[in-house]
Amino acid sequence: MSIISIEGMEFFAYHGCFKEEQVIGTKFLVDLFIETETEKAELTDDPTKTINYQEVYILVKNEMKQKSKLLEHVARRILSSLKLHFPQTKYAKIKISKLNPPLGGQIKNVSLTIAL
Repeated sequence: MSIISIEGMEFFAYHGCFKEEQVIGTKFLVDLFIETETEKAELTDDPTKTINYQEVYILVKNEMKQKSKLLEHVARRILSSLKLHFPQTKYAKIKISKLNPPLGGQIKNVSLTIAL
């Protein structure tokens, strides 16, 4: 087993409980960790024998475009879509960070981490 890490994916999106967040938007960072079997790719150097990183990025990008109130909802949608499109995924963990959240003070980010 191997873990494929795609970290620091940056998106401008419109997630949040406040109406203003869904209008103004903000930056988000997404880190995704996918456990899968990579032995065939290791032995053959064949990109079709592993998970395509670009396809994963596009999947995440498409899910980030859909407005949600909660990071929990966004994260679960991404993991569900990942499992659907890449059934060879044995385990996945995602961390979504909202930069500069409007919580009444100076806060670098809030984040949520969940696993599949």
